Amino acid sequence: MRIHRSRAAALATAVGFVLALTGCGGGGSGGTDGKLKAPTAGTGTPAASGTPAASGTASATPTAAGPSGTGDPAGAAGPTPTGPDGKGNATGGTDATTEDAYAYTHPCSARNLTVKVTSPQGFPATVRVVTVTNNGSTTCGLDFHPAIGFSAKGSALGIQATPPEGLGGAPAHPVRPGATTYAAVDLNPSGGGGPMADEINILADPSHMPNADGVSLPLATTGTVAKPRVGLYHFTARDSFDTL
Repeated sequence: MRIHRSRAAALATAVGFVLALTGCGGGGSGGTDGKLKAPTAGTGTPAASGTPAASGTASATPTAAGPSGTGDPAGAAGPTPTGPDGKGNATGGTDATTEDAYAYTHPCSARNLTVKVTSPQGFPATVRVVTVTNNGSTTCGLDFHPAIGFSAKGSALGIQATPPEGLGGAPAHPVRPGATTYAAVDLNPSGGGGPMADEINILADPSHMPNADGVSLPLATTGTVAKPRVGLYHFTARDSFDTL
């Protein structure tokens, strides 16, 4: 499991994302085709488990990121944070492209990602799971977690999901070609009162992508939003849920 490390810059970007996406938001339990803030097309597809899912594929090019400022797989490696195996390797293998340092210098392009939101079985009713699939031909990196906001009836609620505390170091979660990564979102962890949301706003990588790459996906069922939280990207939905 990735070490929890707090990143003020990522949180500041997430806040800006939420405020900038006027008329988008809401945690998702599956639904119809997604709307994108960028000039992109969203396509609703069933989740692998059979649970309907809302999805969107961004087509805008994100801003250049990482110390190398390039998406070239041969770019120079940046700082090497510690990975789940304690050696900076995200999967425990020897392939350099699976390491956090590689992911940090090769951020994902929004045009190569498909973003969905589902309401999987076996999780609390307030939990949704954001999935991000890499459709590109090379491994790329994402921030520790997506930026998440919510909307109701086309208006932003001005509420953002907060990530785990104690994060630090280079934001890098590697996603191999064709692979999917997961981020759990709890709309209402305490079960308190709050506004109803019918959309969720997702920016897959708030450290490297402009707000225009945000995806707005509808909820099949509306949910009350109160002090929402977002987990870290992980290779399984359960592992991400455990970081909430």
